[in-house]
Amino acid sequence: MPVAATFLLGLALLQAAPPPQDSIPRVTLAEALARAAELDPNYVAASRQVADAEWSRRAAITTFIVPSVSAQISGTRFTEEQFNIGTGQPSAQIVDARIQGRLNLFRGLGKVRELERARAALEGAQAGELEARYVAALFTESDFFDVLAQRELLRVARERTERVEEQFGVARARVLTGAAVQTDSLQLLLQLQAAQVELIRQEARLKVARFQLGRRVGATGPVDAVDLPLLTDRDLPLSQDQAVQEAIETSPSILAARAEERAAAASVKLQKGSYLPTLDLVGQYSAFDQNFFPSAIVRGSLGLVLSLPLWDDGARELAVSRSTSAERVATAAREDLERALRRDVVEAYEAYDASRAALDLAESSVLVAQENLRVQQERYRAGATTILDLLAANGSLSEAEAELVQAQFTTRLALTGLEAILGRRLFDAVVPEGS
Repeated sequence: MPVAATFLLGLALLQAAPPPQDSIPRVTLAEALARAAELDPNYVAASRQVADAEWSRRAAITTFIVPSVSAQISGTRFTEEQFNIGTGQPSAQIVDARIQGRLNLFRGLGKVRELERARAALEGAQAGELEARYVAALFTESDFFDVLAQRELLRVARERTERVEEQFGVARARVLTGAAVQTDSLQLLLQLQAAQVELIRQEARLKVARFQLGRRVGATGPVDAVDLPLLTDRDLPLSQDQAVQEAIETSPSILAARAEERAAAASVKLQKGSYLPTLDLVGQYSAFDQNFFPSAIVRGSLGLVLSLPLWDDGARELAVSRSTSAERVATAAREDLERALRRDVVEAYEAYDASRAALDLAESSVLVAQENLRVQQERYRAGATTILDLLAANGSLSEAEAELVQAQFTTRLALTGLEAILGRRLFDAVVPEGS
């Protein structure tokens, strides 16, 4: 390619304006967390389990004081007249109505055990809802900070392009004056084209990240993230041992596992109570006639029913065996989860410390790369270095800035992962009030 054509192409690349960006809605982290929680299927399911468990607990309480009640009315027409107990006369139509109530007076400790099981199930559901909320927050923050990270990487790509454009202008002037060879401008032109291609790719990554955030918050299109201080320079407010101990005691996952274990233990006791006799108070109100509503004869009854189950083809024994197995499985799951939590907390804690160290290194690398590029630019203008050294310094700065961005958001996500395990925020200022 002739040198003149090369310069014309370079100028065209320099003057090419980036495509206009359409305005898109923006959300804060607090808004994203609130909206995502309402849409996350796992969290919605967990919240419904809380509602179901609450009704189960209420039902267990009402069995102590409220009888079960059933009402029935039936009418029968015969081809031949039958004796009607209501009218005392033969009739081709008989109508009867009855209301029956049954109140359990004694079922061993069955009702108490059922209430224990319902309460444990409610506590487990509440812990599961909290765990689901923080898991949803983990995914939401990941998408939110990915938008911020891709936007920062887009800034890095643009700054790289601007630097290469400036260097291209310097090289072009030196070639025209005979202070540099033509390959210098060609090398920079190639570097400029590569920078612009990377800029296009980074714009695409940012667009995809915005669509993912939009999906997370229930939007039909892309959504941008409002800037948020990263606060990655702060020490964790608790030691690693304290974090492990807190997770073992109050982590939502371990609370749910312990509640499930208690519920399984209550189920075992409930099934064993089926060997004891039951005592029920039964009342009935009946009316008979040949018309709707029957009123010719009204009768009431009240009685006690004592029942002693002897043998039901092994159904009780099977139920006890299954509930005992379920209890052992729940205990094993809880013990395994406690061991896993120790490992998970240590991993998340160490990941935060390691990412902070990497962040310090990345910040130092940027400073060194900036100074190195400044020196190489001055030396190139003075003719004391080659174009290859300048290009290497420019690439090193771009890489260092990209690594800094990744280190910043890796540190923030490491903190979010630890918070998801503990089920609480470690820094109140990280997420604005209301999230």
